[in-house]
Amino acid sequence: MQAEELKDIVIEALENLKAKDISVLDVTDRTSVTDFMVLASGTSGRHLRSLAESVVKEMKDRGLREAKVEGGDSSDWILVDLGDVVVHVMMPATREFYDLERLWRDAPGLGAAGSE
Repeated sequence: MQAEELKDIVIEALENLKAKDISVLDVTDRTSVTDFMVLASGTSGRHLRSLAESVVKEMKDRGLREAKVEGGDSSDWILVDLGDVVVHVMMPATREFYDLERLWRDAPGLGAAGSE
C-alpha cells in the first residue's frame, strides 16, 4: 500500500473518533524515516488511547501493517508508527509544548484532507 493511501486511512480512523486539530506533514523530502506525520489532539487520556487504538484496529482489520505503539495509560502523547506514516496523538498542552509543526515547519502542511 502506498503512503498516501495509508495516510488517508489514518485520517479517517482519527476523524471517526472525533480527533481534534488533525494536521498532516509531508516529510518525504526531509527524512528517510517516514513519508507523513499525522498529528491530532485528544480531549483526555482515555480519548488519546481510543484514537491510537482506532488507528491500530483499522490497520489490523484491513490486513495492513503491524503498528508499533509508544506511550500508553498515563501518557499525554501516544505515537503509532506505521512505517511510511507516523501518527502522534497528544493532549493539547503537550502538543503546544513540543510544537512538532514548528519543528518540521519547512515540510508542506497538507491539512486533515491531505490536500495542499
